[in-house]
Amino acid sequence: MKLKELIKGLPCKRLENISDCEIKGISCNSNSIHPGYIFVAIEGAKFDGHYFLNQAIDRGAKAIIMQKDLPLKAKAAKILVSDSQAALACVCASFFAHPAKKLRTIGITGTNGKTTVSYLIEQILACAGRPCGLIGTINYRVGGKVYPAVNTTPQADTLQSLLQEIVLAKSKYAIMEVSSHALAQRRVETINFSSAIFTNLTNEHLDYHGSIANYFACKASLFEKLNTHAWAIINVDDPYGRKLLKKVKSSTLTFGIDEAAQIRAESLKLDIEKSRFRVVTPQGKIAVESSLIGKHNVYNILAAISAALIEKVDPAHIVSGIKQNFAVPGRLERVDCGQNFLTFVDYAHTQDALRNTLQTLRQAGKGRIVCVFGCGGDRDKTKRPQMGRVASELSDFVIVTSDNPRSEDPRGIISDVLRGMDKKAGNYKVILDRFQAIQDALTNACKNDIILIAGKGHESEQIFADKTTFFNDRAVIEEILKKMADQRCLPLGKY
Repeated sequence: MKLKELIKGLPCKRLENISDCEIKGISCNSNSIHPGYIFVAIEGAKFDGHYFLNQAIDRGAKAIIMQKDLPLKAKAAKILVSDSQAALACVCASFFAHPAKKLRTIGITGTNGKTTVSYLIEQILACAGRPCGLIGTINYRVGGKVYPAVNTTPQADTLQSLLQEIVLAKSKYAIMEVSSHALAQRRVETINFSSAIFTNLTNEHLDYHGSIANYFACKASLFEKLNTHAWAIINVDDPYGRKLLKKVKSSTLTFGIDEAAQIRAESLKLDIEKSRFRVVTPQGKIAVESSLIGKHNVYNILAAISAALIEKVDPAHIVSGIKQNFAVPGRLERVDCGQNFLTFVDYAHTQDALRNTLQTLRQAGKGRIVCVFGCGGDRDKTKRPQMGRVASELSDFVIVTSDNPRSEDPRGIISDVLRGMDKKAGNYKVILDRFQAIQDALTNACKNDIILIAGKGHESEQIFADKTTFFNDRAVIEEILKKMADQRCLPLGKY
């Protein structure tokens, strides 16, 4: 694509050395620049792309988009803009021929539930014979191909490339988890969503956003920018959902359990194996059965049903899609190796998510709950004591361990967690090594106990200051349980 065509419509403060050269690619990573590329210099939290302008030119960049007016080597075109992140989204959409315009794009945002909702919608559309692409936390799936997810919502160059691939795969739908970071960094700036789903909002990413008000405003921006033909699908049982409803100018569809929502669940029957309930819709009632357990998953199912109804999916296909037995990796995922107690892996890494998970297990199960969890380093520190409090209040016993400490001292993170624990109850201990913590919980379980390994979910790595190692909670559980079975070890039942 020619440079002049590519930047047509881009709000520019100044243009220098512009020629009609052919552009072969776009990147905001100077190490990914090849001859004929545009380099977009972005001022990030850790690195400023403006420090790498001439490095990008040396690697063959034909043009530089920048928001700081710095000198360049004369052989490159200079495009000065007020916002490099917005410019990146704009030129990437142009370069890939605006693929989102050829798709029904469903965006999902909120603190918890995004991944599960995306999987449910994907499954419902598959039952209706409508293949789709999915972009989210666990991976990116397009036309039978699976790519590892670096970010929940990738940077604009990767995102637009994926959307184009979805179009080329003859899919009509793109399901996308939309993170608050992506909204703040304007990665989805040029995408006109057909519908956007709000799941809920609780304290998270306050290290990045600064306050819950800023966090909410960031999430709300997705809905405020919807065009008049789009739909806002909102959980009105959540107080922030009700607040959001007042801001939206597009068509709205509300869902919930307790409030007077347009899509509402009733007659809930929830146990450790299944969830059964009826869904009241403007088109009539739908009887639902799912292997996803817990009240929080009822909300996720309602969100998916709402999206499917907007897409005019037959209720029979909705019921079939929800009923199919499938596990969302790391989301209350059961690990069964024949042991006489229950073991679950869950991604819960906020106090609200951990509370939902523990309450689900408490209400649905009959045994004691042993919770193994930690908190990530270089992330919001305010939630650490709150998660400690939730774990100690809702578990019979807690093992506090390491999560992804990143650049922080794991002991310091655990110290923050312990500030919220009930010291008088004394129903906890610390085991720094995560493998040993999981092993301790499994080998000391009683018959019918419920062991929850929380925090990392589907993740396959543990990140330290000086190294990254393979670590998957499910794989570790299976390894330990298999060894116990081979050695015919019975749980010691110490807790």
